[in-house]
Amino acid sequence: MRLSRLAAPFVCALVLAACDDAAAPETADLPLDQADSAAAPEAAPAPDEADSDGATPMDQRAATLGLLNKRNNVSQDIILKPGETAEIGPVIIRLSACERTAPWELPQETGAFVQVDIRERGQDRHARVFSGWLFRESPSLNVVEHPVYDVWVKDCTMRWPGEAAADAPAPQPAP
Repeated sequence: MRLSRLAAPFVCALVLAACDDAAAPETADLPLDQADSAAAPEAAPAPDEADSDGATPMDQRAATLGLLNKRNNVSQDIILKPGETAEIGPVIIRLSACERTAPWELPQETGAFVQVDIRERGQDRHARVFSGWLFRESPSLNVVEHPVYDVWVKDCTMRWPGEAAADAPAPQPAP
């Protein structure tokens, strides 16, 4: 009984604290058949529509990949656009996509989706030894595991909105 007497003032204080002077938002009850779809808030644009002002389209990007022959320590740079294939000796490299984070995002990441096929000595056909994303900043995350060849990402050439203005030289004042 004594506990309920002490609890009553606290409950009243909590109820009063929940009350405020702000007016309730105005609402209107409309039947569903009379609701105006034009009054509905705009939906976010579809991803295809959003890309029109976004980053470089995939077909205009280029990835620089490194290829190392561990037997003779010869390495070379390979520049491919998404969808292109390069055959260097017994190695076939296919680039499906390359991505780079926006300059204002951290951490900066550069990656490429690559497929690597290698024809071993004495074989008639190439065998797929790797298919997946390779990342420049984390080369050990996904590794092309082959005893002779190594492939890694060096760069992905693409632009983001606003980057061109930052790269352009500043206008010089007139003398």
